[in-house]
Amino acid sequence: VRWERSLGAIVREKNQPMTPEAVRDKWEKVCDFDNASKPRTIQESITVLSDALTLIESQGSVSMNSTSSGSVVSSSVDMTSIVGQEVATNVYKYTHLEPILYALGVGMSTKDPDHLKFLFEGSEDFCCLPSFGVIPAQTSMFGSIPSLAGLNIDITKQNLTMCMCSSLLTGQLTSVSTVADVLDKGSGAVLLIDVNTYCGKDLVCYNQFSLFFVGAGGFGGKRTSEKAKVTANPPKRPPDAVISDVTTADQAALYRLSGDWNVLHIDPSFAMLAGFKKPILHGLCSFGFAARNVLKQFANNDVNRFKAIKVRFAKPVFPGQTLQTEMWKEGNRIHFQTKVKETGEVAISGGYVDLVAALDKPSAREPLKTSGLQSDLVFEEIGRRVKEMGNELVKKVNAVFQWDITKDGKTAMQWTIDLKNGSGAVYQGPARGSVDTTFSLSDEDF
Repeated sequence: VRWERSLGAIVREKNQPMTPEAVRDKWEKVCDFDNASKPRTIQESITVLSDALTLIESQGSVSMNSTSSGSVVSSSVDMTSIVGQEVATNVYKYTHLEPILYALGVGMSTKDPDHLKFLFEGSEDFCCLPSFGVIPAQTSMFGSIPSLAGLNIDITKQNLTMCMCSSLLTGQLTSVSTVADVLDKGSGAVLLIDVNTYCGKDLVCYNQFSLFFVGAGGFGGKRTSEKAKVTANPPKRPPDAVISDVTTADQAALYRLSGDWNVLHIDPSFAMLAGFKKPILHGLCSFGFAARNVLKQFANNDVNRFKAIKVRFAKPVFPGQTLQTEMWKEGNRIHFQTKVKETGEVAISGGYVDLVAALDKPSAREPLKTSGLQSDLVFEEIGRRVKEMGNELVKKVNAVFQWDITKDGKTAMQWTIDLKNGSGAVYQGPARGSVDTTFSLSDEDF
């Protein structure tokens, strides 16, 4: 016995009802088994329906891609030719509402005082979770997939790498999606999609998605790529920290408001058709839980220390289950995995977060190094003023300045005035992070 299905036909357009006449007009195509596909699993079959819904939503008027009987890749598609292809540019506009909604979607609560700066726009330290950077990127990346003809995604097999370049600002972000590479895994193909997200001309976030396409393999391509960001197994010892979070029955319903409208996460009938007993939680929701746990446990919720994160989505999670984040510290890299406490299954594997090294703030008890320069007295006075007005100045200035003070043509002292992070700071030495402006002038001129 072999399961065959026709390619079918889409019989409605966006915001238009399906009519008997439309079905009648497409009936011959609906019943055409000349190029029938041969699904091996329910999940493989459901991707066609999911893609059709996505196409209707994104394009308004569409037609099904023609496929061969042995594969879900059109014979006309040269897989290697799409490498380097820019597949989408998406503009994402947002205010304080979207980061707050995202924070709630990944389990943050006003019950925890440490979460308030992610939930209250009036907080003095209001900011968004670093993992929020995946939201505009995902919108761009998934919007681009329908433009790659003949590909059906298996949503259970994804990898994600995200690197933060700077704090995201309220306003407008532009994400550009590019096919970095295509790998031949035999039973399917893996597409590496790079998404660069910009605020104006400044790169604020980089994401790499690794997507598995069922039945698209066997085209003679390479199996590995130097462009792929690889996962890393955790150390073989008990975790240094474990945090458990009980998700709510409405976790997926809340998280989807951040922009992932896949009905698999909300519609019981569709979930059953896809082979699940009920709707599953978004993988990126579990990802958000893990990311914020690492941030709190090892960076004291300092978003400026969050550098990069890599995960592999291994198993589905159901809303209401308990996510158990296990973490291991190895220098500035935090390895982690997420288990479903009720079943013991690993939902996220091979994950890690790279943190920026903690900055040692100079102790108030330690006297500043004296250099005998006239400018030292000025910087010491600036430091006193910053202590008094730092919070206000940071809000107004939002920049880091480095001063290279010279004497007899050589650099004699460096000072940094940080009016960007925390409540501001003035200290001797070069800037401990990125600097916005560097001034170089003589002690006498200063």
